[in-house]
Amino acid sequence: MKATALIQTRLIYAENAFAELVLWQLPEALFGSTHTFKYRLAYVVDGQCVIRYDNEAGKGDHRHVGNQESKYLFTTPENLLSDFQRDIETHKRRHQRENDHS
Repeated sequence: MKATALIQTRLIYAENAFAELVLWQLPEALFGSTHTFKYRLAYVVDGQCVIRYDNEAGKGDHRHVGNQESKYLFTTPENLLSDFQRDIETHKRRHQRENDHS
């Protein structure tokens, strides 16, 4: 079986914000992963990646929120997308409050 692209898309949230989602089904797990998915999800605001989920070979599943990197417990592609969307919504709410107080 060859690698199969499941998702390759860009979602526009605002004039200055978008998410890029890439998800592949692989014939076998990447080194450092326990599942057969390869993914890269990024939320970019004003040209800066503020949230990223990925699982590069050897590093395993992890996420970046701002300057913080942490392990990510991958369960299913659906949960991955849901967790990513939740982090985007949290980021948007947090920054909306900051803008409201400016």
